[in-house]
Amino acid sequence: MKTQNLKINEIFYSLQGESSRIGIPTTFIRLTGCPMRCSYCDTAYAFSEGKKLTFDEIFNEIKKYKTNFITVTGGEPLAQELCKVFLSQLVKFGYEVSLETGGAISIKDIDKKVKIILDIKTPGSGEVENNYWENLSLIKKQDEIKIVITDRHDYEWAKDLIQKKGLYMKYDILFSPAYEEVDPDHLARWILEDNLNVRMQMQLHKIIWGEKKGV
Repeated sequence: MKTQNLKINEIFYSLQGESSRIGIPTTFIRLTGCPMRCSYCDTAYAFSEGKKLTFDEIFNEIKKYKTNFITVTGGEPLAQELCKVFLSQLVKFGYEVSLETGGAISIKDIDKKVKIILDIKTPGSGEVENNYWENLSLIKKQDEIKIVITDRHDYEWAKDLIQKKGLYMKYDILFSPAYEEVDPDHLARWILEDNLNVRMQMQLHKIIWGEKKGV
């Protein structure tokens, strides 16, 4: 059988900084590569940097950390063909797995036990045309939709989107202010003024440690 491997940018142990699992000690597996170039990207170093590791080598590394929570992220993890196979193996070994995906690639055939954090790209991201809208029919109740807001126009666009598609009635919607681009106080006020049924989130890891690798 051919050896299965993935190109890995980094593996590290930290607090989950986003989603409904915020604050939980988590092992992060960051895959190399991404087809998008979002204006606010904070992981451009993962576009090409990394080394190939076999599945066994990855599992040996994550066993060092005493947590059952694993987040597979990028870059864009689904840009690597074997990512879905790897996710299924993580689930098989009993891990609580979440996947952070930029939303440009289909989430079809991902193991149903994987919690998907699906980005929807706004006009301010510069990648709105690359949203793979069919993903909205594939997400599960346990999954979450994340929208990074860069300005008031992004907010109004996102509000209109979730209302037209009825997303707020079905899923947990996360509105996140783009780091150092929009004042969190402004986003909070917009949400409250509109009585919008979304969860506002801040990136906990950046609040604690700033914007850097390995956190």
